[in-house]
Amino acid sequence: MSNAVVALGGFAFWTLILVLSIATFRAVSDLVLKRGIPINGFKPDGSDVPGFGQRLTRAHLNSLELLPVFAAVVLTASLAGQMALLEPTVMYILYARVAQSIVHLISTSAIAVLIRGIFFVVQVALLISYIWQIIM
Repeated sequence: MSNAVVALGGFAFWTLILVLSIATFRAVSDLVLKRGIPINGFKPDGSDVPGFGQRLTRAHLNSLELLPVFAAVVLTASLAGQMALLEPTVMYILYARVAQSIVHLISTSAIAVLIRGIFFVVQVALLISYIWQIIM
């Protein structure tokens, strides 16, 4: 299996782990805190749950926002017969995504946001590089 397929599958799997974590956090939070929020009463931005819940929601949404772009780049490379362009570095997108999420879950301090930004730039720079190489 190619690195691009593994990285894309890993990215999707990580996104699913985050969404399942949100569901678990909300259920446990509601049970433990006895807030009695109806199942359809949670706000999609996570603003109605404590700090970690908000960070978890944002980490999931950050992953969800970039997943289709990553999938489109892998699909484009595949259709163009250019998968070899991705192979040497594509796993770094997955590593940077997981690292960005973990840092997001740990802290929102200025240094943590800077580190998260660096991991995000790595992902975007690689995707732009792939697109550029494929169309050239």
